[in-house]
Amino acid sequence: QVQLVESGGGLVQAGGSLRLSCAASGRTFSSYAMGWFRRAPGKEREFVALIDVSGAYTYYADSVKGRFTISRDHAKNTVSLQMNSLKYEDTAVYYCAAGARILTTNAHDYDYWGQGTQVTVSS
Repeated sequence: QVQLVESGGGLVQAGGSLRLSCAASGRTFSSYAMGWFRRAPGKEREFVALIDVSGAYTYYADSVKGRFTISRDHAKNTVSLQMNSLKYEDTAVYYCAAGARILTTNAHDYDYWGQGTQVTVSS
């Protein structure tokens, strides 16, 4: 079992930066790839980024590539999402996820989810 708690969301102007963190509890955290997803108002949940167990492999949605960076710290049991050059369309609730048995952008493949953190970008 893995519990996930996101933090770091807030209100930022377009062009600004935020760093989201996801704190994980449970001894199996280090064996899972991790993902970040988001849900904007009135839209479906969408994939943002993922990172493999080692941290060496990352993958991003085209909409955030070059602006967002995912990383993980096994010693602290955390996964972070550094978001730069934020745009109005990045406004959403951001969720971290774990438990997928393969590297996947499909939210249905993840077993564990945090409660989400709101990111609001003003234009």
